[in-house]
Amino acid sequence: MRKNNSIHFGLPWIGISLLVGLVIPLMVRLFTGVFPWPLSVAGGAGLVSFVFAIGMHRDNSGKKNLSETVPYDPERQIPVLKCSICTGERVAGFKDTETGHITEVMVIRSDDDLRYFRKHYGIDTLKEEY
Repeated sequence: MRKNNSIHFGLPWIGISLLVGLVIPLMVRLFTGVFPWPLSVAGGAGLVSFVFAIGMHRDNSGKKNLSETVPYDPERQIPVLKCSICTGERVAGFKDTETGHITEVMVIRSDDDLRYFRKHYGIDTLKEEY
C-alpha cells in the first residue's frame, strides 16, 4: 500500500472542504443575506471523510501481513536496523551486500516488534545503521 504524503494529500482536501463549507457560504450570506446550509454540510462531510480516509490507511500493528513477507537471502543480504538520529524511528530490513540497497520490512515501535522480526526471520543479531 502506498503511503499518503500529508502535505500533497491532506492540504488540498482540507482546503477544498473549508472553501465549500465556510468561505463560499459566508460570501453568499454577505451578498444575499441567506446562508446556504447545504454547502456547509458538504464541507463538513469533506472534512469528516478526510479524517476517515487517513484512519483507514493507518497500520496500528507495525507488522507486515504474512502474505507480504519479504524474502530474505542470508547469502546476499544482511539484516539491519535503520535508525533515525533525528526522529528516533527504527526500521528493520535487509541490506544487499552487493548494491547496498536496504529493503525495509517493518517499523520497529517496541521491543516486542523487534522480537517478532527476529523470530519471524530466524535472526539473532541486527546491525544498526544511522
